[in-house]
Amino acid sequence: MTATPGDPGDTGVFGRAYGALDRPIEVGTAGGRLISLSFPESLPADAAGDHPILNRLGDYLDGREDEFADVEVAITVPTDRRSVLEAVRNVPHGESVDLARVVKMTPDLDHDDDGDLETARTALRTNPIPVVVPDHRVMGVSGAAPESVAERLRGIERL
Repeated sequence: MTATPGDPGDTGVFGRAYGALDRPIEVGTAGGRLISLSFPESLPADAAGDHPILNRLGDYLDGREDEFADVEVAITVPTDRRSVLEAVRNVPHGESVDLARVVKMTPDLDHDDDGDLETARTALRTNPIPVVVPDHRVMGVSGAAPESVAERLRGIERL
């Protein structure tokens, strides 16, 4: 059963095209939590276009600063990767970091350990909710968003 978009029990797939990007944004929610955010080439026919997170994403793409810190998420990835993504979520709008800094910000990881650096790279590359977990703010590493989208997001934030 799909609840009203934005309700605590809201579950579904929602999507919208934005003029600021060369592709639409699709979000998935379960139990009122954001579980996925992607940039498909086209939206599925069953994707609803109305959801509060889509409105906020539209405002962000129009240049309004939003940290998305209050967005409830459910990140279902291995614990070490989740820790990396939680650290990246704390990188402020308009600021950037490099991979070594992300690893330093992540509990139980060592920026001098090649395995830990690879864990961080993998976490960013497989990030299920880019923008909300702003992997585009990590310089020199590919995140989950297509490069054209990441470049646009960095442009919006003047990075």
